[in-house]
Amino acid sequence: MLVAVTIGGAVGATAGYFRGWMDAALMRLVDVGLAMPRIFAMLVVVALWDHIAVPVLVLLIGLTGWFATSRLVRAEVLSLRERDFVAAARALGAGPGRVIGRHVLPNAAAPIIVSAALGIGNVMLLEAGLSFLGMGVPSPAPSWGNMIADGWPKMAVAPWSATFPGLAISLVVMALNAVGDALRDALDPRKEAV
Repeated sequence: MLVAVTIGGAVGATAGYFRGWMDAALMRLVDVGLAMPRIFAMLVVVALWDHIAVPVLVLLIGLTGWFATSRLVRAEVLSLRERDFVAAARALGAGPGRVIGRHVLPNAAAPIIVSAALGIGNVMLLEAGLSFLGMGVPSPAPSWGNMIADGWPKMAVAPWSATFPGLAISLVVMALNAVGDALRDALDPRKEAV
């Protein structure tokens, strides 16, 4: 998620702040990335290599997951770039990099953090799905997808060998989504104080 948030944040902030032809070009790139199913892109890339190392898999997941983050960051930057504190920073002579890094992105951090927290569950499901199909983490390495794949042929004799890893994935993803929802509620500036 760190790779996706970093790339998506940079692309979205650049597109939202500068607008014009740069915004149009970057958002068309994002549209192309969002049009292609992520699991399909991962399967194609992983199929080209015989064995894939875990760091490479993590990098590939990050490189295919930044598109939605960039869209979110762009929307936040578009709403913040016309605010008075940004105009004041520009009037004081701050360059675009300083305005984006010191004034715009810190004020757009709450939705980015919530999006990253909710995205961790999606990344876990993607990795488990790839490992279940035999195209993710190599088999001796511990992965819930590998555990389900190893237990799948034994479902009639030992159903717990595939059921418990599946339940573990479900519980962790639901817990991460609950954390993301709690973060959204805690960081929402429009929420009324009780």
